[in-house]
Amino acid sequence: MEKQGERLRKEERLCSKKLIDTLFGTGGSHAMTSFPLKAVYRLTDGTEARNVDTHIENVSSMVDVQVLISVPKKHFKRAVKRNRVKRQVREAYRKHKQLLFPRMAEMTNKRLLIAFIWLSNELTSSVTVEERVENLLHRIGERI
Repeated sequence: MEKQGERLRKEERLCSKKLIDTLFGTGGSHAMTSFPLKAVYRLTDGTEARNVDTHIENVSSMVDVQVLISVPKKHFKRAVKRNRVKRQVREAYRKHKQLLFPRMAEMTNKRLLIAFIWLSNELTSSVTVEERVENLLHRIGERI
């Protein structure tokens, strides 16, 4: 049976246009690569992020980390392959997201936005994807 903390809920997904613009548009974001993945991340103020998210009524249910997964159409023309890669990255993040929790617990009123971007034209095994995501999460946890 699945543990309660290992779920990837809707609130943990980065889907707000304004927050995505904050992550990619303005300065202050950092990037690192562990081929075939690239992670772009930014630590934002929790209060400004909550003001942007007006569709969620209960502020106490807000999460500290939100994630976006992108597989460009340039790399895989067929949606079946893009969806497979996104599923692999989502599953790897879901398994290893607790690596960020101790560091985020130290910071009050902060939110971490992460975007995983696929860089390769090749499909990769789930074990490799999981290793790369874990590596990126370790490195992000050390730098924030």
